[in-house]
Amino acid sequence: YKALTDEDVRRNFIEYGNPDGKQSTSFGIALPQFLITEGNGKYILLVYGALLGILLPYFVGSWWYGSQKVTREKILVSSAGNMFKEFSERIDDHGVVNLLSSGTEFEALLHGHKADAGTGQLEKRLLQEARVLTEKDRRFLQDMDDTVRRKTLALLWAYLARVELDDQTLNDEKYQLAPTALTLNEAFVSVCLAYGFTNPVLASYRTSQNLIQAVAPESPPLLQLPHFNEKVVKALEDQLDQRSHLTIQSFMNFPDARRRELATSAGLSNSQLDTAISVASQLPRLVIERTFFKVTGEKHIIPNSLVQFVVKARFIPPGTRNIPDVHPSDLEDIDPDETDTKANSRPDPAEQKQHQPPLAHAPHFSRDHSPRWHLFLADARQGKVAVPPFTFTTFDKPILDESGKPTFNVQTLKMQFQAPPQPAHYKFQMHLACDSYIGFDDKRDVILSVEDPSSIEEAEWEDEDISEPEEDSIAGQMATLRGGATKKATSPKIKQANDDSDEESGTDEEEETESETDTDTDTDEE
Repeated sequence: YKALTDEDVRRNFIEYGNPDGKQSTSFGIALPQFLITEGNGKYILLVYGALLGILLPYFVGSWWYGSQKVTREKILVSSAGNMFKEFSERIDDHGVVNLLSSGTEFEALLHGHKADAGTGQLEKRLLQEARVLTEKDRRFLQDMDDTVRRKTLALLWAYLARVELDDQTLNDEKYQLAPTALTLNEAFVSVCLAYGFTNPVLASYRTSQNLIQAVAPESPPLLQLPHFNEKVVKALEDQLDQRSHLTIQSFMNFPDARRRELATSAGLSNSQLDTAISVASQLPRLVIERTFFKVTGEKHIIPNSLVQFVVKARFIPPGTRNIPDVHPSDLEDIDPDETDTKANSRPDPAEQKQHQPPLAHAPHFSRDHSPRWHLFLADARQGKVAVPPFTFTTFDKPILDESGKPTFNVQTLKMQFQAPPQPAHYKFQMHLACDSYIGFDDKRDVILSVEDPSSIEEAEWEDEDISEPEEDSIAGQMATLRGGATKKATSPKIKQANDDSDEESGTDEEEETESETDTDTDTDEE
C-alpha cells in the first residue's frame, strides 16, 4: 500500500528494489583455518617469500635463458652458428649431409658412453658396404676429431645407405637421429635464404627428401618403393640401358606386361611387384597445368604493384591411365566483383576449409610426416633466389574422395610479392619442390611483363576515343537497347549547309592564316 501511495517508498522500490532504500552489501573470503590462526603468520610469510623470492625468479630465469638458446626454427643457437660457419654457395647434397652432423642437438642423444661406443665397428661396416660415399665424404669422415660428430655423421650415412648394423643399439640410434637431422635441415633453408643462392636451397630440399625416404643423395628414386633395393634397381636399369636413374613415374608409364617382365627379370615376385605398384599409384604427385602472373582487380602489371604468381595444378599419381580433362574455367583465377559488398565482406570459402594430403609414405622415418610443397622464383642467370619460398601444407579442394581415389581437382597455389620498379620483361625460373618424395619436383621458365603506366593510359585513351555509333544506324539501335551512349544523326540538308559555309569561310581563314604568318615572320626578324 505504501509503495503505491508514499512517494519516497515508491521511489526506493523503483531505484533499489527495496522499499526501505539502499542496503549495504558485504563480501567475504573463505580462508583455511591455519592461515588465520594466531602464531602462523611468520610461517606464511616465509612460504610467500620463498615462492616470490626464490622459485619465481628461478622459473622465469630458466625460461628466459632457455629461449635465448633456441632460434626461431627451434634449433640451438650454437647449431645455427655452426651452419653459418660451414655454409658454402657451392654446397651440394653430400655437403649438406656433412654439415648437418655439426648440430649440437646430437650431443644430447649421444651423451656419455654413447659418444664413441661402437664407432669403430660402425665405420668399418659403413666404408665396406656404403657405395654412396664419395672419396671426399670418406676423407671428411676419417679426418674428423670430434667423437660425437664423427659418430653422428657415420650414423647418418648408414641411415641413408640403409646399412643394417649388427649392433641393435647402433641401429636404434641410426633411426633416432633422422628426425633431428630433418629439423636441422629445415633450419638450414633459412641460412641458405639469408645468402640468397639458389643451389644451396635446392640441395637442402633434396636432402629433406633423402632423410624422409632414407635414400642417399643421387640414388635411384625407385628405392622409395617397397621391395626395391639397390640390387633390384640396378638389374632393372641395366635391362633398359638407362644413362640416368629411372623415376617412379617413368616406371609406372610402362605397359603392365612390360613392367611385370622387367620386374620379374630383376628378381621381384608378382606379389612384391603388386605391393610396389599399389604404393606408387597412391603417391601425391603434383602436376602443374598452368602458371601466370596477375594483379587483383587490374588488367596490367605496373611497377611496384602487388603481384600474385598463380599456379594451377592437379594431384595425379604415377601410372594413372584415365585422367579427366581440365575444364577451362578451372584454370582461371577470377577476382570477386568489387561492387558486391557481401562477397567482399565474407571470408573466402577456400580459406575456411583446407584439405591436407595423406601422410608421407616413409617406412624408414621414425616420425609421421605430412608432405609439404615449396614454391619460389629464382634468377637463373645470377643463381639467386628472386622471390623467397612459399610453403603449402594444405589445399583448397579435396585431394581424395571418400573411397580414397584421386579427385583430380585443380588446386590453386598463390605467392604474392612486389613487382620490380622498372618496366621490362623479367625472366624467372620457377621451382616447385616436394620435401617428402624424390623425383616429383618441377622446374620451368616464366616471364613477368611489367608495363609502363603511361603507355597503358595512352592505349586506354585510344580505346575510349572510338566514336559512338549514330542512333539511326543498326549499331546505334543495338547500343540503345543495351543502354549505351549514341549520337544523333546529322541531317543531309544541315550537312550540305555546313559544307557551303565551310567553303565560304575558307578564303577568310586563308587570309587570317597569312596575316598570322606575317606576324610571326616579323617577330622573328625583329
